[in-house]
Amino acid sequence: MTPLSGVLFDWRGTLVTVLDPHDWVREALNLLGRAADDDASAALWDAIRSAAGHPDRLASPDCDTSMATHRRTYYDVFTDAGLDCELADALYAVESDPSYNEFALDVAPTIRRLAAAGIKVGVISDIHFDLRPAFAAQGLDTSIDVFVLSYELGVQKPDPAIFEIALEKLGTTPQETLMVGDRSSHDGAAVALGIVTLLLPPMTDIHQTRLHLVDGIVAAHSLGQQTGR
Repeated sequence: MTPLSGVLFDWRGTLVTVLDPHDWVREALNLLGRAADDDASAALWDAIRSAAGHPDRLASPDCDTSMATHRRTYYDVFTDAGLDCELADALYAVESDPSYNEFALDVAPTIRRLAAAGIKVGVISDIHFDLRPAFAAQGLDTSIDVFVLSYELGVQKPDPAIFEIALEKLGTTPQETLMVGDRSSHDGAAVALGIVTLLLPPMTDIHQTRLHLVDGIVAAHSLGQQTGR
């Protein structure tokens, strides 16, 4: 078993919480001082969901390939949903504000532990804005070796190209790398490249500490090397 020398983490749902759709629209309504009760938020989300269509345009395979594409996709849906400009802007502001995505309690100690052990750490995310300030605010910027962000590269998961770029940036082979994510449809695509992959349920609460599983996998690979397995 090859020892691991690099770990790639997805961001939303893996390291940080994700607003569910009703919370998303409720936060936008609150920003504007509009009614944000259950009926109001449900009606707004229903309008957005209906306008997004099937397949969901907000989850399109190129939505996060650039800032411009992401913004255009969302505002097209908002327009089709009949939303006014003020509400559309508030919704987009919430979607693009990382302060609504809280880090799990075990993220900082896990990442620092990996870095201290000489394991390279990367963040690979389908996202339309820079995550570096969010990690800097947690004091983790010096512990992250690479950020692989879809909007900067013009490619997003599950396209294998984004994983290949991540490996090149980390300077590791697939066999030496662990991918940690929460979506089999996207993060799970790393398996096709031979990357060891840990899939976790989407994280909804900062007290959901699961990253000890990463330590276990790293330790198992080190032990396998020592025992010749």
